[in-house]
Amino acid sequence: MSESTTLLVLVAALALEAAFGYPNWIYQRMGHPVSWIGSLIATLDRRLNRESESDDKRRVAGIIALTIVVGTVGAIAWLVERLAAHSSFGGIFVAILASTLIASRSLYDHVAAVARALDEEGLAGAQRAVGRIVGRNPETLDEHGVARAAIESLAENASDGVVAPVFWFAFFGLPGLAVYKAINTADSMIGHRTKRHEAFGWAAARLDDLVNLPASRLTGLMFAAAALFIRGASPAAALEAMSRDASKHRSPNAGWAESAMAGALGFKLNGPKVYGDVRVEDAYMGNGRRELTADDIHASLRLSVFAWGIMIATLLFFAVILRG
Repeated sequence: MSESTTLLVLVAALALEAAFGYPNWIYQRMGHPVSWIGSLIATLDRRLNRESESDDKRRVAGIIALTIVVGTVGAIAWLVERLAAHSSFGGIFVAILASTLIASRSLYDHVAAVARALDEEGLAGAQRAVGRIVGRNPETLDEHGVARAAIESLAENASDGVVAPVFWFAFFGLPGLAVYKAINTADSMIGHRTKRHEAFGWAAARLDDLVNLPASRLTGLMFAAAALFIRGASPAAALEAMSRDASKHRSPNAGWAESAMAGALGFKLNGPKVYGDVRVEDAYMGNGRRELTADDIHASLRLSVFAWGIMIATLLFFAVILRG
């Protein structure tokens, strides 16, 4: 595909995902591409991650596992894209496949469900809803904590689940998107600092940090730009919060989107959290209100939608320029 066609296919993928998401009837019958990748990772984890080995050997085993995953997924995506190039409907087929690896609709729906639960079901229902999208212990959260957790998840996953996939598809087509999702899935499954995975998942965690670096910065800038269209939001405060707070975050990437959203909307996000029974001290993002509500979740969703709109408009602009 030409560069302009690649961008138009990407816009079509975004439109398809926003309109339809990933239909549940397909998931029930076939699973999801990410679950297929996850099955391969789980198999390699079982076979290569031997707890009797030294950390050095387990680190090497993790590198081998990651290479197998990335190589397999990348090769399949490259072959599919090559075959699609010889079909009259190849671009549509690639757009459909790409849409399954982008998560704007799913992310929006899951975060909106938290706001709805806060309004309609009270704290217990909201804790259940937010527990589906965050790793921390939801039972430690009050209503304001639930709202903050949902907004933080929205900001971080706007980068990981939407902007990063778009970025890698824009430059490297379907193989770039598929390889990114393989790395991101590997990090979510084995990139943890636990006894079993700290050594084996070292490569996955480090590579995930690297491939998310450009999108995390872009997401923060997109939130700042989107603030121009949200009443009461501040682009300047978003940029100020990013420059002041992003580098303080425990994650090298999550702080950019979280701080930009916090600054734009006048929130104070992040800070200490409880994962299981472990309290993790983390820096605050933004210097605004901590007592957030369902209305603030809705404001964050509006900011995200405008940011994604800016992204789509930018893709269309460059598609027209490149077409000449």
